Amino acid sequence: MEVLRPQLIRIDGRNYRKNPVQEQTYQHEEDEEDFYQGSMECADEPCDAYEVEQTPQGFRSTVRAPSLLYKHIVGRRGDTRKKIEMETKTSISIPKPGEDGEIVITGQHRNGVISARTRIDVLLDTFRRKQPFTHFLAFFLNEVEVQEGFLRFQEEVLAKCSMDHGVDSSIFQNPKKLHLTIGMLVLLSEEEIQQTCEMLQKCKEEFINDISGGKPLEVEMAGIEYMNDDPGMVDVLYAKVHMKDGSNRLQELVDRVLERFQASGLIVKEWNSVKLHATVMNTLFRKDPNAEGRYNLYTADGKCIFKERESFDGRNILKLFENFSFGSLKLNSIHISQRFTIDSFGNYASCGQIDFS
Repeated sequence: MEVLRPQLIRIDGRNYRKNPVQEQTYQHEEDEEDFYQGSMECADEPCDAYEVEQTPQGFRSTVRAPSLLYKHIVGRRGDTRKKIEMETKTSISIPKPGEDGEIVITGQHRNGVISARTRIDVLLDTFRRKQPFTHFLAFFLNEVEVQEGFLRFQEEVLAKCSMDHGVDSSIFQNPKKLHLTIGMLVLLSEEEIQQTCEMLQKCKEEFINDISGGKPLEVEMAGIEYMNDDPGMVDVLYAKVHMKDGSNRLQELVDRVLERFQASGLIVKEWNSVKLHATVMNTLFRKDPNAEGRYNLYTADGKCIFKERESFDGRNILKLFENFSFGSLKLNSIHISQRFTIDSFGNYASCGQIDFS
């Protein structure tokens, strides 16, 4: 990272510059990883960004955060909290691990309370970004016609292309888990799951009803494409999904949902538009049938790992099945799906949903 072009972190509509730091790993204390950012310099003045209450003793501000992130504010042996308190002349009260509540910042000076709040928010944002994804917004594509079409596709591919390098039955998706992902989420508490449900409901009321007309979206799953640049070395092959009436309503709907969730901070902004695709073959499934694409490349504590994967030669598949039709279906619900879970139908467990009709 260049000193003159540091990474910017956006919090509550304001940009903060993230200074480079040296991370240390302690062999016996990995669960108490300490990561203090030092002085967080603002790209613009944050004095009006937070609600600060004046009390008889001075000033007070509160921060709600999942208990999983408390340890990063406390730091090893309490060093991070002490450093913030000393530099901002404030007192910081943090709930005990496992207890839900508010982080409370108090101090004699308003600017000190705001400075402490800013540093805490940047720390929370930094460590939230290190957490593995827990949930995702998606349409389920597990109607009978599409599942049968997928199984027909798998059977024909294996019959005609099994001699091609890397092509075997282990790399095909589970037909019960076929889905369209809108965006990935990190939800670390029941409160955050509820916030996501409420945000999805607001989307329905404010624009989804108008786009869908209060009816399911009739779509067709047809045609295949690959993710990378070399058709002879493919890791992910996906089916395309489009509106049967030729309109752009599905793309408009998912892009507006993505935009709304990015603006709220529930989804980290990576893309401006959703790439509508349904994964049908993935080389990560070869060693782990429960793998979940590129989002599976993290340990439980958020550390990035590298998974070796054996690519397959997709040239014949792309030539023979370029316009393969998996079937038609009606999209009537957006689900908040939990990763690595299965419901009674074999699909991802849903923590909440909205229906179009």
